Amino acid sequence: MVVFNGQLKIKICEALDLKPTAWSLRHAVGPKTQTFLLDTYIALNVDDSRVGQTSTKQKTNSPTWNDEFTTEVIDGRRIELSVFHDAPIGYDDFVANCIIQFEDILHSGSKHYENWKNKTLARCFLKPCWKITSMALISKENHLLL
Repeated sequence: MVVFNGQLKIKICEALDLKPTAWSLRHAVGPKTQTFLLDTYIALNVDDSRVGQTSTKQKTNSPTWNDEFTTEVIDGRRIELSVFHDAPIGYDDFVANCIIQFEDILHSGSKHYENWKNKTLARCFLKPCWKITSMALISKENHLLL
């Protein structure tokens, strides 16, 4: 397992073809359910720490953000992106999520990354850019391998 130490800069670009969940349609009536538009934002976490949240894009199922986040990461293992519908009443509705391992990003060499667990819900592109201060390979028993 690879752990990441350094500065991480992420640009969240867009999500495409988001689908409302049954829960987000609970107050919709009639033919509106087929054309229901979401008010979406993305919550960004590194491991279990919140890094930031995009602005909310109103009434669209293909929002564009181009929001950038920069954070210092110590022993980072994964990035998590979670899409939510900004509900007017009560808790915000979960729409989709993606967990990206630092190891996968570092080995892919790609400027764009896409890996949604349920690809029918969303596609989201992010541009990672990092300044590595150190990286280590950790075994399953949490021993440092040199």
